[in-house]
Amino acid sequence: MVKRTLYFGNPAYLSTHLEQLVVRLPEVEKNETLPDGFKQEAQAKIPIEDIGVVILDHQQIIITQALMAKLLANNTAFITCDNTHHPSGLMLNLSGHTLQATRFKDQLGASQPLLKQLWQQTIKAKIKNQALLLGRQSIESGNMHKWAKDVLSGDPDNLEARAAAYYWKNIFPEVPGFRRERGGIPPNNLLNYAYAIIRAIVARSLVGSGLLPTLGIHHHNKYNHYCLADDIMEPYRPFADAQVLELIRNGEDYSTLTPSVKKQLLMLPSVDAIIKGERSPLQIAVQRTTASLAKCFEGTDKKILYPELPS
Repeated sequence: MVKRTLYFGNPAYLSTHLEQLVVRLPEVEKNETLPDGFKQEAQAKIPIEDIGVVILDHQQIIITQALMAKLLANNTAFITCDNTHHPSGLMLNLSGHTLQATRFKDQLGASQPLLKQLWQQTIKAKIKNQALLLGRQSIESGNMHKWAKDVLSGDPDNLEARAAAYYWKNIFPEVPGFRRERGGIPPNNLLNYAYAIIRAIVARSLVGSGLLPTLGIHHHNKYNHYCLADDIMEPYRPFADAQVLELIRNGEDYSTLTPSVKKQLLMLPSVDAIIKGERSPLQIAVQRTTASLAKCFEGTDKKILYPELPS
């Protein structure tokens, strides 16, 4: 089952009652001319068990501690946004799996050769998906497919960077002078937002698989609490790129994060992904990826199940 992604971009009171998330709107609650029956009917209720990600994007949202506790117990990922509407924080459950202590031990005990092999698989999958997305646009991608095959354990030749340079130079021909930079010109703003959504999905799933999102297989920034999530999301980034590309091709105004743009990017958890020939929503594919990663750390498998971008 695909968990729902909820986005709140207006003032709201968020609380809980009978295992439901209850949404009340201040302008309705404070309107003394409205009858209580109308106010009661105006409340929205969503079963907590159906929720996977919650995005809070307004300075006047009030949320109760009881609701936060229930959402975290359900392994829901919280994303908070700053006053520029960009994601600035991510909160996750601390105990998402019954075998967490064992999984942490396996992860901490992973050998350097294993970590290098896992990074090799990750970069191969990422470059292949980038190549598939270029191919969709009839852009030459033979070199990308070759680089994907040539990635060695640990990627000592840094083919990830070589592929990225070619990929970003060609993926948005409609945007003259585009460079992939966090603070760069649009559609960098859309990419930042889409990557934050994928990062939350991956981090949530890592916790659900009993893994520690902080301890990466390649990323090791001491200030980054989600190094492993940043590793595992690499092959999923082209799915976000594809969504942004579609927005641009459809003539959407991508200069700012409009409600329309956000609504379309929030569809990312349900876009199609293919693993071993089986098509499923991206959110389900991520769960298969993190479960397979746990088996690699455990020593019962050697291959991470990464998705392929549909043609």
